[in-house]
Amino acid sequence: MREVSAAERRSRLARRHALAPGHRATGPEAATYAMTVLHATEAPTVYLSLWARVDEITVADVDRALYADRTLVKQLAMRRTLFVFPLDLLPAAWGSASARVARAHRARLAKDVEAGGLAVDGAGWVAAAETATLARLADGSELSAAQLREQVPELEGRLHMSPGKSYGGHVPIAPRLLTQLGLEGSIVRGRNAGHWRTARPQWTLTRTWLGEVPGPAKEREGYAELVGRWLRSFGPGTEADLVWWLGATKGAVRAALADVAAVQVGLAGGGTGWLLPEDPLLADAEPAVEPWAALLPVLDPTVMGWKERSFFLGPHAPALFDTNGNAGTTAWWDGRVVGCWVQDPDGVVVLNLLEDVGADGRAALGAEAARLTAWLGGDRVSTVYPSAAMRQAATP
Repeated sequence: MREVSAAERRSRLARRHALAPGHRATGPEAATYAMTVLHATEAPTVYLSLWARVDEITVADVDRALYADRTLVKQLAMRRTLFVFPLDLLPAAWGSASARVARAHRARLAKDVEAGGLAVDGAGWVAAAETATLARLADGSELSAAQLREQVPELEGRLHMSPGKSYGGHVPIAPRLLTQLGLEGSIVRGRNAGHWRTARPQWTLTRTWLGEVPGPAKEREGYAELVGRWLRSFGPGTEADLVWWLGATKGAVRAALADVAAVQVGLAGGGTGWLLPEDPLLADAEPAVEPWAALLPVLDPTVMGWKERSFFLGPHAPALFDTNGNAGTTAWWDGRVVGCWVQDPDGVVVLNLLEDVGADGRAALGAEAARLTAWLGGDRVSTVYPSAAMRQAATP
């Protein structure tokens, strides 16, 4: 069985993830396709992930793809996480990963409606609120959650969530209902009413925003499409990687691997990975890449693409991930994570390196820091997922 070395995986990452100079993508669509999807939990991540992969990209370029051409679309899917999808991949997600989350979310929403005293019949309340919301948006409107609460009486009401917890409180139920409709593909996040660093989505009907698009794929077909795309972007990867990334069962992953005729390979250090049957890595070694530097944002898709990350992360997980598994910013040198970055009060990008990368590495990362500082132009990016290394770097 072909064994793929860690060095080969790092070289492949540099090429397939469009991170190394000379291998960058031609635009936001190409970069997103290269990654299968982009993480969008925090609004700035989309822009900064694309900045790292597309030379001379602008905020306007990203906005064009998201809001004018609509070739990229935000969709809640795997692990109840918000992603940016290429338009053509949406039906696969709607029928598989999003549908899985939607089933659990609907049951929990109905239960919370009853527990919160909004209705005796939680499922009936959800159905009526959905109908009223879709009717309000039927004229092509794009409205925020707050506007919909004001204009759709069925969306009134609050729930007491997580009583006794610091993050608990009385929260409006409208966003939960909009999440349900979004998971099922009835509505989508349209234009952003805020700055590119903030998320203030305007909700609209999917057919209003995207026109006529195919409906949800069958569940098995959807998972097969997602797994095939993931293998193209992240292969070789393990079954555990896929189960984690998809938020699916082992049975669903194994069926998808069979459906795409995935081929087993050995991984350095032990373990079994998978590749698509047409992958050239099955026959030929991955050529080496010249040393390269990159600065990636919080929750970047490269960092979050695998569950088993030791081949690029080394010993740095405790410093660069929070206790829930969310990745902070990362600094890369020659295919490995070597630290993180933050901004000082003036918006200047500052590095926190966790190991010695030598003079060449320091110079290359310094150049990337200067390039990112110039691109941000004084805009400061905040996060709710700072790693220990980020907090350390930000401490005066």
